[in-house]
Parts: sequence; structure tokens; C-alpha cells
Amino acid sequence: MKNVLAGVAGWPVAHSLSPRMHGFWLQENRIAGAYVALPVRRHSLSRTLESLQGAGFKGVNLTLPHKEAGYALAHTADAAAHACRAANLLLFQGLQIQAYNTDAEGLALSLLDSLDRKAKQIERAVILGAGGAARAAVLACDRLSVGQVFVLNRTGVRADTLVRTVQASVKARLSAQAWAAWQSLAPETGLLINATAAGLDGTASPQISLERLPVGAAVCDLVYSPLETPLLSRSRASGLIAIDGLGMLMHQGALAFELLFGTRPQVSAALRAHLEQTLHDGA
Repeated sequence: MKNVLAGVAGWPVAHSLSPRMHGFWLQENRIAGAYVALPVRRHSLSRTLESLQGAGFKGVNLTLPHKEAGYALAHTADAAAHACRAANLLLFQGLQIQAYNTDAEGLALSLLDSLDRKAKQIERAVILGAGGAARAAVLACDRLSVGQVFVLNRTGVRADTLVRTVQASVKARLSAQAWAAWQSLAPETGLLINATAAGLDGTASPQISLERLPVGAAVCDLVYSPLETPLLSRSRASGLIAIDGLGMLMHQGALAFELLFGTRPQVSAALRAHLEQTLHDGA
């Protein structure tokens, strides 16, 4: 197999663990290739993609703020990217761009890892946020057969748009609600997912009360830097199941790695330890 070039584009992108993760897998699987961080401003994505195609890149992962724009620039899309109207992976085939979304399946696999059988017993989930990550979270909940999914966002129009966009692609009953609806939703919520960027790199986590969540409920924060966000710390202190964003990162990354490099890597304890050490070192 020839030397494969790939990377992750975002702004900012220095915090991304994807280069460390894919580098670990490249070495573990003895694959000739490289995976690099690509700082790309919002208005520069289209031009950058053309340059990467010309440079011989196989593809590129996308992180904030490019997931929705990347989907719009693609010529074809898989079912998950189409449902989310967002892509976290673009593959180059000649002049064509193929969009994929591995976030939804990655989150579903992470929740299954953390919750085991309980993952299939959740009847109601609440998702905070209404961007590309929130759309992937809705799909993940649907794959776990969650019956009701409520989307809370401080900008109600975005939550309404998410529900209208995704509802036809899922069996779960979706509902857009105001942020203030949380207090009435909490007592019957089995899973709370923070799909906003709040908490990233030490910023404030969502200020949302956890007191009314039932015993055994789970709180998942898609932020992984820092690994222990204030939201997760409060969840553990309240006796709730706390799920960090590293599991989703690894599982979605494994799916993307296979599409980029042709081999499905292992999501292992060794990989997690490697990434945790990277976070600890601040690298």
C-alpha cells in the first residue's frame, strides 16, 4: 500500500487528539502513512480542500467549525452525513468529494461500552446543543432504540431546524424545547448528552441542574479536553454515570481510520492510556 496522507481540519485544531490517535494506529498496524493537524479558517475550507486534493491527500477529518460546510461541499454523502447535514470525514476520489459521518456510530459504540445492557433500556434522552455534534447524538440515541429525544438549545430556531432536518431519518420521537424545559424533563431522563462546545479547554460547562435526574441516569459530555469537565465532575458527585468524550473520539476515529487507511484498528486500553497521557501532558 502506498504512503497515505490524511489529516484533521479545524479552527482551532491544536487541541485535537486525532493526530496522536491516528499516529498510534499507523505505528501499531505498521502502515506507511501520515496524519497531520491542519489549521483552517472558516472561510478557507473550500480552497484548502482543493489544495489537499492536489497534494495527494486521501481525505481529511473535519472538526469545528467545518462539519456542516464540509457536507455542503461534498458531491456524495453516506446516510449518516445526509441525515445530520454534517460530515466529520471527507474522502477524495479524483475531483469528487465523498462525505461521511462516523460521529453517530462512534457515540453509539461509546455509550454501549459504558452502559452495556442499560444502553438499550433508555427511554428518554436529552441533548444539549443543536449543531453537527447534536445531530450525530440524535442518530446515536436512535441506534440505541431510545424512544424520545429532546433537543435543548438556547437559540430555539436552531433546535427546531435540527428536529425538522433529522426526524425523517430516525424512529425516535424528537422534540425541540426551550432551555427552561429541563427541570420538567429531568425526572424521566435516562441519558443527558452535552453536545455543545461548553467546557472545552477549561471554559464553563453548561450550567444545568442535575438534582432531578433519576438514580442510574447517565451524563455524557462530548468534550474530551479536559477529560473531566465540570459537568462530569458534578455528575460523579451526584452518583450518576459519567461518560467522557474520549470513547466517542476513539470509536469514530476507528471507523474513519478504516476508510482512510483500509484497516480497522482496535479501540484498546493501550490507546486510551496513550491519549489520557497526552491530555495530562498538555501536548
